[in-house]
Amino acid sequence: MFKVDVTSIQEYLAFDPNRQSDLSQLDALLRTSLPKLERWFYDGIHDATGGMHMQLVGYGAFKYLKSGKQWVTWPVVGLALQKNYFSLYFCVYKADHPIVDDYRGKLGEKRSGHNNISFVSFGSINLPTFKALLSEVEYLVETHPESVR
Repeated sequence: MFKVDVTSIQEYLAFDPNRQSDLSQLDALLRTSLPKLERWFYDGIHDATGGMHMQLVGYGAFKYLKSGKQWVTWPVVGLALQKNYFSLYFCVYKADHPIVDDYRGKLGEKRSGHNNISFVSFGSINLPTFKALLSEVEYLVETHPESVR
C-alpha cells in the first residue's frame, strides 16, 4: 500500500512533487465545484477504532457506523494519492446506486470501482463530464442529504 505520511492538506498536496500540480488543480476544481462541502484533512486512524487508515483530503463530512460498533467521520468526497495515480472516493448515491455508475467510462479515468474513480493526471480528466458529476453531487448533497452514505 502506498503510504503518505503528512500532517496537513498543504503537505498532502505537495507530497509528490511530480504530481503536485495535478493535485493542486484538482483540489481547486473540487473547492470551486463543491463550495458547500468544507475541505479538511483526514489523518487516517492509527488505532483499533475502525475506519480507513489512509490519509486523504476530504470535502464535506458525515458519520457512519462501522461494523455496527464505532462511529466514524468520513468525507462525502475524498481525494487520495496512490502510487501511480490519484483516486476520488464518493459517498453519494442516486436512486440507490453509486453516483459514479452514471459516469463510468466517460470521465477519462484509469480505473473505477464502487463509487470511486482514479486518474493518472489532471489532464486526463474529461472536464465537462467531470464537472457535471460534481454538479450532481453538490445538488444531491444539498437537496437529498439521505443520498450521502
